[in-house]
Order: sequence, then structure tokens, then C-alpha cells
Amino acid sequence: MDRLARHKGRVVLFQWQAFSMCFLVTPAGLLDLAAPSAAPDLSLTLADAYAADMAQAVLRGDKPAVRIEGDVQLAAEVNWLADHVRWDIEEDLARVIGDVPAHTLGQIVRRMLQALRSFAGSGRSAAGGPPGAAP
Repeated sequence: MDRLARHKGRVVLFQWQAFSMCFLVTPAGLLDLAAPSAAPDLSLTLADAYAADMAQAVLRGDKPAVRIEGDVQLAAEVNWLADHVRWDIEEDLARVIGDVPAHTLGQIVRRMLQALRSFAGSGRSAAGGPPGAAP
């Protein structure tokens, strides 16, 4: 929070294709939704056109490709946060869609990620055999 508090009043725009969200850095060092008309001090645009490409990068432990424009110091703080802060997305979703649906969605996503990691780690093709083997 102390890291972001130095940037109070700044606006960060996150974009991917047609989806975008603007966040305002509060005096407490938190992020709040900014007005859609707010001029961003920093724009972060996910470069991958396909969600599958981003998921593969994350499963490999890589960060998704991002185009960065704007305030360099604010970008450095956002990068630090991305590296060091864990987001409890299930808790935030619960505020929007309720506890049970958020928990259910969280379980589904965790199971999918576990299955993808298991599949990627096994070195098997979709047919169940080793890569390059005839079905």
C-alpha cells in the first residue's frame, strides 16, 4: 500500500482487446475504479490476442506479454505488485456474484489449472500416448 500511496490520484488503464478497466490509486494506496473518461497515466495492454496463449504462458510460469505506455515509475510499482502480491480473486468475485457461485467458479478454475499442469507435466499428447506416437 505504501508503494502505491506515493502515486495517489494516478490512473492505470488495463486493456485486452475490447475489454478495459481504469483504476484510480487512492491516498491509502489501494486501487478503486476510476471514471471511464479518466485520462490514464499508465496503460497496460495485454498483447496476446488469444486467452489460450496467455494461459499457456502463465502455466509455463511466464508473464503474459504486455505493452506499457506512460509513467515509468508507476509501471515499476505495478510490476512489483504483480510479482509480490497474491490476488484472492474468489473473494472479490464473491462481492459481485455471491459466495457460493464465486467458490464454485474458483474450484472449477483450480481443477482446470491442476489438470492442465498435470497434462503439461506428463508430456502426453491429447490421445494419451507419448508425443509423436501413433494412436
